Amino acid sequence: MSVDVAALQRENSELRETIGRLLATIAQLTVDVAKLNDRVAELLAIAQRNIKQRKRSSTSDKPAEKKHAPAPTVTPEERDAFDARPEPPKLPEKPKRAKKEQRRTGRNPVPSHLEAEEHDLRPPSCEHCGSTSLDVAEVLIEEKLHVVKEHQRRRVVRRTTCRCRECFERTTPTSLPAPYRRSKVTCEWLAWLIHQKFVMLAPLDRIRRDLAERGVPIAMGSLVGFVEHAADILAPIDGLHWRKLLASSWMATDGTHIKVLVPKLPEAHDGYIEIYRNDEYAVFQYAAHKGGDEVVAKLAPFRGTLTADAEHRFNDVYKTGRVREAGCNAHGRRKFRDAEDVQPHLAEEGGAFIAAMYAAEETAKQAGLTGQALLAHRQATIRPIADEFATWLAAVQPTLLPSDPLNTAVAYYRNHWAALTLFIDDPEVPIDNSPTEREFQNFAKLRLGMLFAGSTEGAHRAAVLLGIVATCRALGVHVQEYLTWAFERLGTHREQYGLTLEQMTPAAFKASRG
Repeated sequence: MSVDVAALQRENSELRETIGRLLATIAQLTVDVAKLNDRVAELLAIAQRNIKQRKRSSTSDKPAEKKHAPAPTVTPEERDAFDARPEPPKLPEKPKRAKKEQRRTGRNPVPSHLEAEEHDLRPPSCEHCGSTSLDVAEVLIEEKLHVVKEHQRRRVVRRTTCRCRECFERTTPTSLPAPYRRSKVTCEWLAWLIHQKFVMLAPLDRIRRDLAERGVPIAMGSLVGFVEHAADILAPIDGLHWRKLLASSWMATDGTHIKVLVPKLPEAHDGYIEIYRNDEYAVFQYAAHKGGDEVVAKLAPFRGTLTADAEHRFNDVYKTGRVREAGCNAHGRRKFRDAEDVQPHLAEEGGAFIAAMYAAEETAKQAGLTGQALLAHRQATIRPIADEFATWLAAVQPTLLPSDPLNTAVAYYRNHWAALTLFIDDPEVPIDNSPTEREFQNFAKLRLGMLFAGSTEGAHRAAVLLGIVATCRALGVHVQEYLTWAFERLGTHREQYGLTLEQMTPAAFKASRG
């Protein structure tokens, strides 16, 4: 009997292939089962967290405590102080309007200062009988908001050179003002571009696309170059504003991060941009790192009060003795609001003191109080509230657990009490740093559109333009009008105007307009 060796080999080969496929399938099933087990574990963890959250929410009226955390030790004296804590002030109710003082309803009129496009319409004939003998019965006037799409135009300047008949010398008239020599754009156009990017917060690629749709193709590199020229022109004005701030008696500051492209780094560098401002000037500054040493050096010439968040990097500035610390009560107010989820009654009590201080400050603002009048108002109305608040804080803190969010809010005020109440004794200092934070909201929106600064130099130039725009906003100056005016006087015709930096600031522009 002969054996077909070749057939046996083929069967063995097919059997090995089948076994290999089965083993691969088993391995894949093992991986899938492991993934399913991980997913089941995640779902169980989520379910357990939801159960715990429901239990906590069902017992939210009770003080929140850790399961195994020991209760805070309260002495009889501290308990007596807690029971005798001052009652939170009651906020004044908003006065109800009398019937004659009810707010006017209906649409607001169209602003009368707008240039009017007028159309006089008169019927050519009677729509009933067709007669053309018509007398005026009444005139119906409609006013509507109208818009005329802005036009991108080209300006052509022809300068005729003449030769003198007497001395035979040639004379060429001076051209119109331009932002810089051999510029491709006018002062008005460059002001429009900066307004679009730093006021309207439109990214350059969106501006470029809009121009292309109007038949004005401009390369992205050209737009970036225009922005660079604008920043370089306005940099001396921004430097003057910084010197003014350093010479002032009060300023406020805040900061946030900005991504910057740096050569040879694998990813965008996380830089830092700050704003320093008072009621007249605003300056943005870029720093590669958020360090205390840089702030100390930067504020070395400053002698005054600095309103800022309670950040450690400012501690060395205050230690010099040249700068007084002023805090932000808006931060403390938010901490008490956050604590209401855990300690609703006590957090509301503490928040009522802060709300009462804000109500008194709002009364002074509406009355237009400044200087000594504002100081007297704060001493008479806010100082008693602050004293009662301090007593309340001292009575409440010993009864709180260290991990309690309300303890964080109370400790914030007790640790920074002098800075947070400095405004009561200094009418120049505001109650919080909210105006500075609101200014940064504009930068946050701009940052969403631009994602990052193209270079370190680009970040510095952006800071210059942001500061000029913020200063115009603080003074109530129209940014595009000021930029046009400034580019004409800082550009190619600077020597002809002969103005100093002091005479070319947004404040000087506002004064020149009366």
